[in-house]
Amino acid sequence: MARYAMAFDYKLCINCKACEVACKEENGILLGADKHRLWINVKEPSGNFWDLDRDDVEYMPTQCNQCENPPCLEACPTKAIYIDDNGIVRLHEELCDLIQLCIKACPYDARYINSRENIVDKCNFCADTRLDRGLTTTACQVTCPSKVRIFGDLDDPNSEISQVLKKRDYFQLQPDKGTKPKLFYLK
Repeated sequence: MARYAMAFDYKLCINCKACEVACKEENGILLGADKHRLWINVKEPSGNFWDLDRDDVEYMPTQCNQCENPPCLEACPTKAIYIDDNGIVRLHEELCDLIQLCIKACPYDARYINSRENIVDKCNFCADTRLDRGLTTTACQVTCPSKVRIFGDLDDPNSEISQVLKKRDYFQLQPDKGTKPKLFYLK
């Protein structure tokens, strides 16, 4: 079908947290929950206080990297984790036994215990909510006032994400892990 991915024009991020609120609302997660599904890492500049400029602070949106070679899948002894037809790493909730090997295996620290559902959870690009309803955007993307997030099908050469990745340089987190992440940070 598709191979969904997300790119971040992260230098546009203003750390307003609209993406976090939209994600939590879409997925029924308590608003105060930290590092659940997605979050913003703040990279403070180093140096003398008087020489610092607020523009030197970087905000790095992050979440599950939707790996093409996900270590969490390999680590799961119950086969609860799978990759769907759209290339999205998903969970058979009824098979999750909270053994948490997937949490330890994830190099991106993207998995957490969802105590409401008693499962190990993570971002799934709104696959079970928005995508299932036929929408082609994620809650975090739609809500972002700075248009930081670009979501789409990597297999569609005409999609916005494919076009952006052809035109701009980017990097991925921890490429040395061999996970082939589908999160791209635009330079």
